[in-house]
Amino acid sequence: MTIETILDARLVAILRLEDLSTAPPITDALLQAGIRALEFTLTNAAAPAVVRKMRDTHQAIMSQKAVVGIGSVRSLEEAKLAIDSGAQFIVSPITSVQIIDYCKQNKVAVCPGAYTPTEIATCWDAGADIVKVFPARTLGAGYIRDVLAPMPYLKLMPTGGVDLKNIATFFAAGAVAVGIGSQLLDPIAIQNKDWKKLIQTASEYVKASELDCNAV
Repeated sequence: MTIETILDARLVAILRLEDLSTAPPITDALLQAGIRALEFTLTNAAAPAVVRKMRDTHQAIMSQKAVVGIGSVRSLEEAKLAIDSGAQFIVSPITSVQIIDYCKQNKVAVCPGAYTPTEIATCWDAGADIVKVFPARTLGAGYIRDVLAPMPYLKLMPTGGVDLKNIATFFAAGAVAVGIGSQLLDPIAIQNKDWKKLIQTASEYVKASELDCNAV
């Protein structure tokens, strides 16, 4: 269910926020725009508590219309914390077979990070549901296409540097999803509690992710 939602939505919103007190209205704005996969990162120690609250109280997540996960997971201990907090999927910036194994044992979707073809293949062979290609900023869409040429069975999610100008090129290259953080969450809009602005920006990304990649 979780991976199917991500593959269908093709967009994971990365909420890497210093202050999670506004997480509820930000979540509502993103969901209203049509985003259905939310990743709260462990760069904020409050992320597990926020995810647990979302799982227990947010109607869209409780009804499985949207999924919530935890990112920036860098160790087995953090993977355990994330899963204990109710994360429906785990995202890591690194290649860790130990994290992948633990997630698979607990039947939680896992999207480990990788950069080189060897790291990507290692993640996939270990059981990754989707491999997060990170950072994709300097690699570009051509890299995704080149990696998929000899390994077309991979499910790749470029993250880092994806924006409205290049998102279509990543999908055209064969990416199954993209992760977007700072480009999606305007800090000024959040500071001003301008939720309409967040909805507008998120809607633009949702629309871009729904475009027929073959038309690019």
